[in-house]
Amino acid sequence: MSGFIVGEARTQATLFPERLDDYIAEENAVRVIDVFLDSLNLSGLGFKTEPANTGRPAYHPATLLKLFIYGYLNRIQSSRCLEREAGRNVELMWLIGRLAPDFKTIADFRKDNTKAITHVCREFLLICRKLNLFTDSLVAIDGSKFKAVNNRNRNFTQAKIKLRLKQIDESIARYLGHIATEDRVALATSKNKVERLEKKIGKLKNEVDQLNIIQSQLKNAPGKQISLTDPDARSMAASGRGTGMVAYNVQAAVDSRHHLILAHEVTNQGHDRAQLANMATQAKSILLADDLTVVADRGYFSGEEIKACDEAGIKTYLPKPQTSGNQAKGYSGKRDFIYHSKDDEYECPAGERAIFRSCQEESGKMIRRYWSSSCIRCSIKSRCTAGKERRISRWEHEAILDELEVRMDREPDMMKVRRSTVEHPFGTIKSWMGSTHFQMKTIKRVRAEMSLHVLAYNLKRVMKILGPVELMSAIQA
Repeated sequence: MSGFIVGEARTQATLFPERLDDYIAEENAVRVIDVFLDSLNLSGLGFKTEPANTGRPAYHPATLLKLFIYGYLNRIQSSRCLEREAGRNVELMWLIGRLAPDFKTIADFRKDNTKAITHVCREFLLICRKLNLFTDSLVAIDGSKFKAVNNRNRNFTQAKIKLRLKQIDESIARYLGHIATEDRVALATSKNKVERLEKKIGKLKNEVDQLNIIQSQLKNAPGKQISLTDPDARSMAASGRGTGMVAYNVQAAVDSRHHLILAHEVTNQGHDRAQLANMATQAKSILLADDLTVVADRGYFSGEEIKACDEAGIKTYLPKPQTSGNQAKGYSGKRDFIYHSKDDEYECPAGERAIFRSCQEESGKMIRRYWSSSCIRCSIKSRCTAGKERRISRWEHEAILDELEVRMDREPDMMKVRRSTVEHPFGTIKSWMGSTHFQMKTIKRVRAEMSLHVLAYNLKRVMKILGPVELMSAIQA
């Protein structure tokens, strides 16, 4: 057939360009990686590599770090895949000088330099700040669950063990019933079937012994959980009702203008309530801003965290959860009682005043109590409380929460800003990672792996904003 583009014959001798550099375009991302890492003092960041036992010199940290950043930028996170790419990928040959480290050397470098890798991620943020990419002092904070290496079947809690023991008891009873039936019938195949069922029962009894050992260890386990593959991974609730995964909770503070990740944190807590001040303070230190505005979802609502942000000069926007126990019982909620700060009194739905009565410490907080003497003769008391009087509790610093509610009422669109800002990076990174998500074990190493993902994400974003050539010029300036 004619009329088509025809390739060269495989046996044809070819004269390749004399330099690898001729294969790499000026706008290629590998040139940005090369310029960025050559501008850093890696020994000052804490990188270390050990020579081989045979006395062979170690690879320079820049070589292995370039290999990793290229891999994460191109969705290649496995050390074995990076080993193969180093031997066949022209871009990598150019980037690391045709070196081809083995997968064990590659994996050990990532494992042994966890803190230093996180420092490199921060160094790129300092370059972004020098380029004036952080002109807005508005940051969105959110958390997302990322799957750990640990399978759900190798994560244990008291509830899981109790359920599994019940299932095993039912299975053993069913198998024993089948054995009794075969003994009565006494067919030619009965002997083999009985032996097979007895083996199953033996395996289940061994599993019971193992579960009993794990159950005894759970009493002293952190978080009352045990994960056999990754000891730091935890079972966490997912977005769907009744679903969950063995995962890590990744926190991120994202710039509202360019969607760059200013700060990130990997935790094994299933909730976000203790992370607001931590993430906001880290973002403020990167921005070097006197004032910072932070927006988050209701999962971050915590009086102590909001107070800490207020004291640090950080203005917060997040909705207050509506979890009133009285409303669930059909009574008036706390929102129905109007606080008069001038008089330090609450006005109830009936128009009566609940005055300050006592103050006591609860869970480390000073709580003030208010109630009215008119409750006993109030005509709507049945809609308010079943007790002698309706008592209203107020945290001593609740004025900060009242101010937050006023801000939220004035600017309800801040929640749209949060969704369009912080959920974009999470979706992008999870798409890059694929279904496996994290590949490393223990929280220290997972943090290094997440730092590489964040660095790759920020690099790609800035190259999109400025262009590779302009970014390289700025780094070298």
